[in-house]
Amino acid sequence: MKKLRIISRLDIKGPNIVKGIHCEGLRVVGNPKDLAYKYFKNGADELLCMDIVASLYQRNFDFDLLRSLSDGVFIPITVGGGIRSTNDINNALRAGADKVAINTYAIKNPRFLNEAARKFGSQCIVLSIEAKKHPDGWWEAYTDGGREHTGINAVAWAKKAIKLGIGEIILTSIDNDGTKKGYDIDLIKKITFSSPVPIVVHGGAAGPESFLDILKICRPEGLSAASIFHYRDHNIKDIKNYLAYNKFPIRHD
Repeated sequence: MKKLRIISRLDIKGPNIVKGIHCEGLRVVGNPKDLAYKYFKNGADELLCMDIVASLYQRNFDFDLLRSLSDGVFIPITVGGGIRSTNDINNALRAGADKVAINTYAIKNPRFLNEAARKFGSQCIVLSIEAKKHPDGWWEAYTDGGREHTGINAVAWAKKAIKLGIGEIILTSIDNDGTKKGYDIDLIKKITFSSPVPIVVHGGAAGPESFLDILKICRPEGLSAASIFHYRDHNIKDIKNYLAYNKFPIRHD
């Protein structure tokens, strides 16, 4: 059984790390370099660094910022936001990223996922899905940092992207993001039960119990959190100890 990854998410806007609720009402919570190093030292297995306004403003990820925050951080880093070409992917990998997450441009140009996977390998290419439950009961994929409707069914989109060659999915629940009410179990089940690729879930982490709740039902390979770490409600080591005590295999160096 593969060991669970505990992942710290850093939402980037300009020079700052920000956090909102339902991807809105963003509040500055810290400096990217300082927080990246802090979570590395606290035992995070990976960092997820997402520029949440790059696609909205039609600009690239800040690769100089990536070089800065990755310096002295010796865990895998996934970056996303503003990725629109294979050159962008190459720049991200050269600046310190291990994987690149794509959302907005992939929805507009699905074949780009296949092109990227063939050029860099599936292990580098991650589909980022930001999903919100539709009044009719299905989950809609959103773009541009959770701001724009697409009319696309998130579950169907995940299946299509897998066929195009992606190696991983980051699944964010817009409904639960920043609420600290627990992960969206129904959404996660829909994606994980039909996915042959690893799933990292994000949105709603409330504490150790919420991590355990989702693991009892389905087995994503990564659990990502932001608010509970930024606001010091819980720390990574305590969560790892709690899960280990409850017999769930984790990465625990």
